[in-house]
Amino acid sequence: MRLTTTAIISILAAIMGLPVHGSDRAYAQLIPFRVGIAAPANTFLAIWVAQDAAFYEAHGLKIEFVQLVGGRESGPELKTRRVHLIHVGMSSVIRANVAGGELRNIGSLSNVIRATMFAAPQIKTNSDLKGGVFGISSEGSESDSATTLVLNRLGMTRRDVIVREIGTERLTPLRNGTIAATLLGEPQRTQAIDAGLRIISDLYAERIPWLYSGLTVDRGYLAANRDTLVRFLKATIEGNHFAISNEKRAKDVLARELKLTDQKIIDQSYANFKAETPLNAEIDVKGAENVLMAVAPPNASRNLADYIDTSLTDGLRAEGFFAATQRKFGAK
Repeated sequence: MRLTTTAIISILAAIMGLPVHGSDRAYAQLIPFRVGIAAPANTFLAIWVAQDAAFYEAHGLKIEFVQLVGGRESGPELKTRRVHLIHVGMSSVIRANVAGGELRNIGSLSNVIRATMFAAPQIKTNSDLKGGVFGISSEGSESDSATTLVLNRLGMTRRDVIVREIGTERLTPLRNGTIAATLLGEPQRTQAIDAGLRIISDLYAERIPWLYSGLTVDRGYLAANRDTLVRFLKATIEGNHFAISNEKRAKDVLARELKLTDQKIIDQSYANFKAETPLNAEIDVKGAENVLMAVAPPNASRNLADYIDTSLTDGLRAEGFFAATQRKFGAK
């Protein structure tokens, strides 16, 4: 029998020693924590599953999701505390910090580039791309930095094309020819393949180490709220393990959050999540180094500690949380 939200909150309140005289009072005593969603994708599945399974409440957090445009908003939104954490890659962190920000990636939900660049139907050869519009989500995002990477491989620069911010839903303008090319991750990647769109560069197939989907916070918030962030990481890591060990539940959540109805797309998006998500949300330092080398302008710091902070996940490993979570859920 599926428990109601009221019942879940009452049970969690009792476990945590909170008052149980009314679920509203118990819920009100949870720590508010706002998460910015810059690009809804399967990389976010651990967080959605953790929310669905009430793991955040179990760790004393009241989660709220805030929709954002993309990496461009990371610095201001985190600085003003409109959100406490954003799901963006390290490219956004570098851009924000060069502009005077103090952001840090404290964990990762993807340590490889999980995107493929496709051409619009009217683009028959790569030479047709010159002068065309390349769609990205926002300036400074991973779609932005990876677009530069693809252009370099094609022997072109950004001066040879028009790079335009168009948001996260880029498959439709690609299919109708409004843009010449764009990078797509799951589930849009599989949808583009099914539509017969030509692949320009399959970065995902290359498995390039890259801090692609980071858990990003403001340094000031990190210093003052380490316990809150540890709670968030614990619940998110449990969400990862739960999603791997409970395939049907995870697929149901994935389909609901991304509004997917095609079972093939759901299956492929889940398979991609399962294959590429770091179970314990740990940052691959090599991936972070690759982003820094490829993205940082000449005036940027080359010190990784100015962009990433692994102390929270290091602490969870040292205290045995990863091992205990593995035993609890049995995910592999």
